[in-house]
Amino acid sequence: MVTKEHAVELVKALLSRQRQESPWMARLPELAVCDVREHALGWLVVWQSVEYIRSRDIGKMLVGHGPYLVDRQDGSIHHIPTTTYVADVWEDLYVQQIRGVRPPDPLVAAVEALVHSEGTMAAMRHLRKQAPLLGLQQAKAYVMAVRDGDEPPEEPVDLTRTVETCPPLPIGTLAGPVQ
Repeated sequence: MVTKEHAVELVKALLSRQRQESPWMARLPELAVCDVREHALGWLVVWQSVEYIRSRDIGKMLVGHGPYLVDRQDGSIHHIPTTTYVADVWEDLYVQQIRGVRPPDPLVAAVEALVHSEGTMAAMRHLRKQAPLLGLQQAKAYVMAVRDGDEPPEEPVDLTRTVETCPPLPIGTLAGPVQ
């Protein structure tokens, strides 16, 4: 379990390493942690230029970088792009991208109800109407899995999800788990 103080030290060490190793980061003014907020997933650590922290002069402020999340379980550090953070989608994205948790399929409950009330064919018709990208065999595999009490296969489930026209920027891992 990572404490607040440990999270801050991890981010400071990362910023120092980045400054030394990255030509882009080396051109930035001196950086420091300016805010830390606890979150169920870990610690949200916000960093900023030291000049801005001291003066609060907007002209010295760095913009567009987004907070770092220090995972409370393993101390890994992840960058949450600003647009992803302010769109309020970062938590679900983090759980999916970083922890590998598959989001629930919005059609399973309806398909399960139809299989048990009206039968397999009614469930397949409903599924294909809701997810027209599914082929007949994919829809059958999906419905059979649900009928048997199993999770539907990943490929058909992916085809049931609506594609976002402007998806959020991905969360990037900057440092792996702390040993």
